[in-house]
Amino acid sequence: MANLKTPGIDAIMISQSDNVATCLHEIDAGKLVTVKLGMEDLTVTAADPIPRGHKIAVQDIPDGDAIRKYGEVIGKASASIATGQHVHSHNVVD
Repeated sequence: MANLKTPGIDAIMISQSDNVATCLHEIDAGKLVTVKLGMEDLTVTAADPIPRGHKIAVQDIPDGDAIRKYGEVIGKASASIATGQHVHSHNVVD
């Protein structure tokens, strides 16, 4: 498989309404993560290690709130999720 990493970009968002971004490579806890959304970049600090292809919260998500990725609701937070935390099956329910 080709390395699709874009220099300087760690994660991507598709929609302004998204509250998570998809990581393009493995992220270490404490790393400043550059998230690409269209022509703009935002940064968050990873609170946890996050595997490639998994999601990072780009804003605080209260318990029970919708998780939005690619402009679509993909689940609900099963616990409060802080900005920078790993978002996956351990804290998301259908």
